[in-house]
Amino acid sequence: KLCEEILNILENDTKTSCQVACLEALRILSRDKKVLVPVTTKKNMQILMRLAKLDTMEDSLERVSEYPVIVEALKCLCNIIFNSAVAQKLSLELNLAAMLCNLLKKCKDQQFVDDIKCFDLRLLFLLSLLHTDIRSQLRQELQGMQVLTQALESSLSVRWTAEYKAAEDHDRPPLSLQETDCAIEALKALFNVTLDSWNVHSKNESHQFRYMAAILRHCLLTSGPTEDKTEELH
Repeated sequence: KLCEEILNILENDTKTSCQVACLEALRILSRDKKVLVPVTTKKNMQILMRLAKLDTMEDSLERVSEYPVIVEALKCLCNIIFNSAVAQKLSLELNLAAMLCNLLKKCKDQQFVDDIKCFDLRLLFLLSLLHTDIRSQLRQELQGMQVLTQALESSLSVRWTAEYKAAEDHDRPPLSLQETDCAIEALKALFNVTLDSWNVHSKNESHQFRYMAAILRHCLLTSGPTEDKTEELH
């Protein structure tokens, strides 16, 4: 009942502070699989996707004031999809992976979007882990390998000296915690998307793998904010 009431409030336009509070409560409740039955309907998934800015074709994320709502909605979707087989099936029907890739593209060259990127990438990781059809869709239809590699490149702030050679800066400071977490989520999603890539057939695929290999080498030479985070990154 509580989840249903929260979603009823979220369905109507309310103040940002109220939306964030409702989403935080829903995120905590959604850790319990028994509570998820009323949440995992197409209508309720669409409410959360709308709040996460996944159903809009706008070119950019303009209102910084909405960022906390987007982050909390993505966190809720992560919990719901991880804990519900019904939500996993609905995510394919609702074309969630394509919308997440689109949101990730909107984050490019934007400020203050590290948390949005991180939970977008985490959701892509979960979808590609739990649903083989979505893994195939990411690889074949959505240019997922390219999108995820670019997200990793951005998180690591890679600079290029040649086509497949990243600049080595030994005096560079460690990555921030947010940059490290984004890079880790991108790496996990990339692992799933490339898991079945035993044969590289096209020139474009060959380029993508060489490009990714150069970024992975750069990643191994990069430090995180702590020893534990560096180890997790590597």
